[in-house]
Amino acid sequence: MEQIRKYSGPPREDANTTLYETAREVVVKILSRVERTDSYLDKLLDFELKNSELSKLDKSFLTELVNGTVRWKVRLDYVISQFYRGDYSKLDIDIKNAIRLAIYQIMFLERVPQSAAVNEAVEFVKKLRGQYLANLVNAILRTAIRKLDLVEFPSIDDDAVRALATVHSFPQWLVRRFIDRFGVYETEQLLSALNERPKLSIRVNESKVAVDDMVSQFEERGLKVTRGQFLKNFLYVDGLSRIGEIESFRAGKFTVQDESAGVVTKLLDPQPREKILDMCAAPGGKTTHILEVTEGKVELTAVEKYENRAKLIQNSLSRLGYESTKVLVADGTSYTDDTVYEKILIDAPCTGFGVIRKKPDSKWKREPEDISKLNQVQIGIIENSSKLLKNGGVLVYSTCTIEEEENQQVIHTFLERHPEFELESADLFVERALVSREGYVETFPHRHDMDGSFAARLRKQD
Repeated sequence: MEQIRKYSGPPREDANTTLYETAREVVVKILSRVERTDSYLDKLLDFELKNSELSKLDKSFLTELVNGTVRWKVRLDYVISQFYRGDYSKLDIDIKNAIRLAIYQIMFLERVPQSAAVNEAVEFVKKLRGQYLANLVNAILRTAIRKLDLVEFPSIDDDAVRALATVHSFPQWLVRRFIDRFGVYETEQLLSALNERPKLSIRVNESKVAVDDMVSQFEERGLKVTRGQFLKNFLYVDGLSRIGEIESFRAGKFTVQDESAGVVTKLLDPQPREKILDMCAAPGGKTTHILEVTEGKVELTAVEKYENRAKLIQNSLSRLGYESTKVLVADGTSYTDDTVYEKILIDAPCTGFGVIRKKPDSKWKREPEDISKLNQVQIGIIENSSKLLKNGGVLVYSTCTIEEEENQQVIHTFLERHPEFELESADLFVERALVSREGYVETFPHRHDMDGSFAARLRKQD
């Protein structure tokens, strides 16, 4: 395979906003900042979308490029390394991301002319670092176009972990965990599902609009609508964008929420006049769902550790007309009050491995030790919350991860310490297809075509 000689180039000048004008250039800016700092991809992307002067079409393109390049980073790097001589890991991060971005378009976006992907990458590198490196990037990309079909990926037969991690672009440690649990074949199905572009799922507020009317409104705009699999007021809408500007959204007629999250509220089974505690409540999807299904006739307290995230709950409540709901900033491991609650929902902080489709950077930000650390936090939250529950009351513990250490093990540990609690089988409240043999809600992207999640319903004995 043809090799490209490495050149370190002239000293890099300080970046400034004039460097990042086109959609592709802004993508490199976001990717490099994510890699250099602990910033979250969705926050940086949201900022650029709100503050950029790019057109609506370019903003959509920007979103696709950012998420796609992050999602397929390992596979892209493997391909690029076949055409780059030297230590690829030491290549300047901006240059590396410009190449990654171009290769992503070449490999995954058939509608984008390869020449456009190459030319803009070359021009950006020229503006950033000069002609010599621009020539280098041009050579790498044009060689890749000619010889892409000759790239040989690692074999599953030789090393299943390395092969799946490379081809599907996941950390090897996480692939190894999945294989130990699911086996090679199902792990490949899971990884493929986690790499899919996420579908937009919405929850229709039936107190304000009929589901059929909401469907008609979307279809009149030329959007394709699919009904939810398990919850009748959930819809999947293709092509819905700029949601904050849609009148029906501002009027509280629908909320963006995955169907798996709606299942958790169904498991809680909130009833009018109950006193309910929503622990770790941000961004407020389940909070508002509880209020919708009870027509706001509950005494609900939403608790969130971080003030900026608590504001997200308040914004959602205001949009839906539930401003009087109590929102408190407090740590779930130590929060206490004088109320004795009839139901408690804990949407525990977790690794988020069930929502990698929506947050592709999460698989790169986590380390193996995070799982055990979060396990201890989760146990602390459920231990503390259980003290606020009345005898005969119900506690629902949920996460958006598929890791047993954060799910089943938390419940097993808690039940061993608290014989006054018992597990109630979830199939008494939700579809049997979503319930494990142990009686938990477990959803998986490759099995149920929705986010991965877990939920357990516990009752405190009188």
